[in-house]
Amino acid sequence: MRNRVRITALSAAATCLALTLTACGSGGEENPGVEGETGTEDVTLSVGTFNEFGYEELFTEYEELNPNVTIEHKKAATSNEARDNLTTRLAAGSGLSDIEGIEVDWLPELLEYPDQFADLSDPAVEGRWLDWKTAAATTKDGALIGYGTDAGPQGVCYRADLFEKAGLPSDRESVAEMLDGSWQDYFDAGKKFVAASDGVAWFDSAGATYQGMINQVQNAYEDNDGTVMATENAEVKDIYEQVLQASVDDDLSAHLTQWEDDWVAGFQSDAFATKLCPGWMLGVIEGNAEGIEGWDIADVFPGGGGNWGGSYLTVPTQGDNQAEAKKLADWLTAPEQQIKAFESKGTFPSQVDALESDTLQGQTNAFFNDAPTGEILASRAAAVDVTPFKGPKYFAINDAMQQALTRVDVDKTDDAASSWDKFVTAVGAL
Repeated sequence: MRNRVRITALSAAATCLALTLTACGSGGEENPGVEGETGTEDVTLSVGTFNEFGYEELFTEYEELNPNVTIEHKKAATSNEARDNLTTRLAAGSGLSDIEGIEVDWLPELLEYPDQFADLSDPAVEGRWLDWKTAAATTKDGALIGYGTDAGPQGVCYRADLFEKAGLPSDRESVAEMLDGSWQDYFDAGKKFVAASDGVAWFDSAGATYQGMINQVQNAYEDNDGTVMATENAEVKDIYEQVLQASVDDDLSAHLTQWEDDWVAGFQSDAFATKLCPGWMLGVIEGNAEGIEGWDIADVFPGGGGNWGGSYLTVPTQGDNQAEAKKLADWLTAPEQQIKAFESKGTFPSQVDALESDTLQGQTNAFFNDAPTGEILASRAAAVDVTPFKGPKYFAINDAMQQALTRVDVDKTDDAASSWDKFVTAVGAL
């Protein structure tokens, strides 16, 4: 499954959603909240997620605690695939799971249609999450349409064995010191590595590297009033040009598209030595790099702190089991379960009590050279000082940017200038 979504298809889906959504839901009425009563009758709950939420063992535990409940897990390979499914079935008025996982980048679009999601507000969960996590899923009328799962504080994952072979510092403290500076410092370290390595790239993808950089910009694509200014934002173009200079001109990239088959295979073939690494990426790397030794994670991120991603669980109002779905979503996003999800897949919690837990702080990861991942990611979370504004068009604009980068870095059909012009055209068509 390709992670890229063509801008024309994306625009068409958005148009379809806007034109049909109010007609297929609750007729534009106020958010009806969660209907039905929880009970002991047998019920099957479907849960749609993507990538790695760390829920497989939790589903089994919940079924053991609630013998009347059977959980069907529908797991999309990518967030783009999950988003396509969500928007299509919202517009159709049927077919969604009882619980749908959503990614923060498409959350602003969904807040435009709050009647399509149950209001999950409940005194029992007040104060559970970091304030910004709850605020992002709260409508203008105060309805809470999503329970927060993880946050995405970022470090740098790297192959310590390849660093050592290239003559670079390889222990995580020295790596953190080496990369504790600007993005140019990160790229300069990459030049040294590539010059001394045998065909191994410094990083995996221009698109993934750009994502880490743009998440440090407060207003990249839209002003707070929703005005689109992505193509006029000098900071956006500077980041675009800097990452392509490093990727193509300096040849630091492995020229892969994140989530595609060749990217997955790259973990087994020593295709690259570093990977920008939000907590949820730990499980992805471990799964793709099974049997490969040498991965580690450093408590550092170029340019300061950065958060990439973070998801929510929603309960669509088209479902027949809203009360039981809310009960499951509540349980899955409680601090105790989020710590278990972190232990399983590295999904870093967004719950206040979980962040303060000694269990979290003491967590290590054997695959990453027994790195103290709990302590490192807590440190990375504390370093985040920018919460980027993401309006209703953020996802579509960012997807167009990812296509622009891919044309140059991976497909090699365009140079940076011509691909930027196509990005400008795509944004103008939104």
